[in-house]
Amino acid sequence: MIFKNHYPVEALLRPPVEFYAALTAWTLALIAVTMPTVIMMTDSVAYASAGVLFLFGLRRFRQGYAVWSYHRHLVRLPYYGLRPRQIPVSNRFLFLGLGFKWTQTHTQRLLDTTDPVNKRFITPNVFYRLARQIEFKLDRLRALAFVISILSSSSRWNPVAPLPPVGGNPAIHAVGMPEGEDPIRLPIGERVGHILVLGATRVGKTRLAEILITQDIRRGDVVVVMDPKGDADLLMRCKMEAERAKRPFFAFHLGFPEISARYNGIGTFSKITEPAGRLTDALPSEGNSAAFKEFGWRFANIIIQADVALGNKPHYQSIRRYINNIEPLLLAYGKKILTLKGPDGWANVYKQIMGNLDPKTLPFALKDRNPEGIALLKLVEQIDFYDPVLDGLLSAFKYDRTYFDKIVSSLGPLLEKLTTGRVAELIAPDYEDIQDKRPIFDWMSVIRQNAVVYVGLDALSDSTVASAVGASMFADLTSVSGFVYKHGIGFGLPNDIATGQRKVAIHADEFNELVGDQFIPMINKAGGSGYQVTAYTQTVSDIEARIGSKAKSGQIQGNFNNLIMMRVKEPMTAEVLTNQLPMVKINELMQVSGVGDSSDPGSGVDFTSKNEDRLSTREVAMIGVHDVIKLPKGQAFALIEGGQLYKLRVPMPEKEDDPNITTEWSMALTQMKAKYKTGSGLMQRDNLWLDDQVQANEQQNLERRFGGGDNDIAGTSSSDSGD
Repeated sequence: MIFKNHYPVEALLRPPVEFYAALTAWTLALIAVTMPTVIMMTDSVAYASAGVLFLFGLRRFRQGYAVWSYHRHLVRLPYYGLRPRQIPVSNRFLFLGLGFKWTQTHTQRLLDTTDPVNKRFITPNVFYRLARQIEFKLDRLRALAFVISILSSSSRWNPVAPLPPVGGNPAIHAVGMPEGEDPIRLPIGERVGHILVLGATRVGKTRLAEILITQDIRRGDVVVVMDPKGDADLLMRCKMEAERAKRPFFAFHLGFPEISARYNGIGTFSKITEPAGRLTDALPSEGNSAAFKEFGWRFANIIIQADVALGNKPHYQSIRRYINNIEPLLLAYGKKILTLKGPDGWANVYKQIMGNLDPKTLPFALKDRNPEGIALLKLVEQIDFYDPVLDGLLSAFKYDRTYFDKIVSSLGPLLEKLTTGRVAELIAPDYEDIQDKRPIFDWMSVIRQNAVVYVGLDALSDSTVASAVGASMFADLTSVSGFVYKHGIGFGLPNDIATGQRKVAIHADEFNELVGDQFIPMINKAGGSGYQVTAYTQTVSDIEARIGSKAKSGQIQGNFNNLIMMRVKEPMTAEVLTNQLPMVKINELMQVSGVGDSSDPGSGVDFTSKNEDRLSTREVAMIGVHDVIKLPKGQAFALIEGGQLYKLRVPMPEKEDDPNITTEWSMALTQMKAKYKTGSGLMQRDNLWLDDQVQANEQQNLERRFGGGDNDIAGTSSSDSGD
């Protein structure tokens, strides 16, 4: 702890002259003890004086050491790392890292380091530079490799150890080191206000995500990790922490379909219009594309309504099938709805129309159509029967095939991508294939089981599919949020199953790959149902480019009450933080020297001179854009708790310390493939818009068809108890 400063100017960038005073005091104390007669003292007085001098020297030494330590930290910060088990977990706070609250004092100190006079305090010394030159010159000489290993050692005993590869300006954090670092914690109550993490590529966003995810898992929250890259390390972190916490864990990974759980993004909904929106959200909506997107939504919505009315669970394969050939769906739905609501005797009229069909009299668009479909069309026109879904199917049937293909041209390629290859097995699962042991999950079952879910979208391989699946998952989560908000997670379950409010921590890495219109309601209104979103992205321009509207981008940013800003390269992104901070006053010390000649020849004064220090103040930004751009890796500014600014650094990852947890990716891959078990708990076919009785009947049918069991894909059991 540095000595208290009672002066208007804090002089820390100066030689540690206190060492000289300490050395003098200790020398006098030594003389007083060993040779008291030299300084004409009695033994008792000499010993007392030596004690006082020793304490005075110790005080001065501590003051000098604080100044010297401050200088050292301006160049190199002390190492900070944590093992996974050392990450603190609290039910009241979310740990972010070590740091301090940023005030005007830190702004003053940081500006002082930019003075050219103080350059020597913020640059490595001559011995450090010489060591680096020797390393460079001896790099190709194998015989002297031991010299390089000594010079490049990161040991604390190496005075010329290379700087850690984090770049940036360490002085930004060092200005708070004199007072010391404290754990920076965000109150759990602030989590529902959501957190936005901004940072350039490879500056530590994923490491921060691992720390937050670890705490959420161990705290007992439902955790959903959305990772467009499909990073194996992040998957392993989620898996290991779920195992350690004995939590159910489900991995959905488009890049590893053999070990991935399955998910139907349009199979669960609270409103029948939702699946079509989730499907078409991935389509372009600028310019002329907007009209084709609306046409695609209309026909997808009609198909889904008819398919659901026939008792089927919609999925991408069925939509693709019926868009390419709508006649089987038209006939099945038309006959069913006429049987339920049509007039008596419609079947006889239908047969009569079938027998009287003359292909020569048909319109050109219907000449290659199924005669049964044509008869159904004429029947509906003749008996003047109206059903909105049937009317929509008939309108699609009446179009010429080539014309129909054109108006849904944007939807066809997307469905082709979503239903091609092994990816189709994951997002369009076959519920009746009992040989496929990969579990099928939905968000309601995840919340009820208090599970951990990792979603790897493999966007580097196919960004279109990744975006479509991610968008549908967000929309599905938003729908479930509304259902939970209205009914709770125990809706439709027996009364003896204990259920209550559960927090759902959603971590969206590479957030710009996932954001869309469906995300706005989630961060806007889902806090009431326990949702807490942490989004990670590089720049605000990424959000704007993805959403296609500056106003919507601002709307999304405005719904994040907490901001963590790591190093960024775009000034506009840095201004998201700096524009929210106040101006502060700093002190400036000006040295003034002057000489004046005397004009009085009779005076004994030939000239006068003066030297003075003038103290002035001026207003500056608390932190500038350039300070954010110069942040080292693993460091950040955090604007939390209603505008409180903290400077923090994230702990570096250290080796896993639990021998019972698998830490190698290849072994984990083998384990997850070997431990699949089917289970009815993840194969719920209930739609939220159906009533309780229908849900119960369908669940019983599934149990009879597939049998009960445990779900386990990562070594953690999750019994199918309904919660």
